Amino acid sequence: MTIQPAKLSDPVVRAFVTAVNAHDRDAFMALLTDDATMSDDGSDRDLGDWIDREIFSSHGHLDVDNESRGGRALVAHYRNDTWGEMRTRWSFDVTDDGRIARFETGQV
Repeated sequence: MTIQPAKLSDPVVRAFVTAVNAHDRDAFMALLTDDATMSDDGSDRDLGDWIDREIFSSHGHLDVDNESRGGRALVAHYRNDTWGEMRTRWSFDVTDDGRIARFETGQV
């Protein structure tokens, strides 16, 4: 049973999932700090290149299975046109002003 994006506990993570699923790059970028970083399967990646390749040009979509850490850690089925569907984990570091400074993802 998946958690609908509107029911996710953390408002910033909720907006992140909503932006990914709507393919709204502008809304997605507005959630990130200017110096945001990310990693995929334990390796730091170039944020702009990664999100374009893994999310926006390949129609990424998140179906959240569960959340922890007050909604800042997710287990989700992620799919895109490049890799198909896989079970993934996501964690988010959110600043006091409600922006994402870092997110980490990888296969479960």
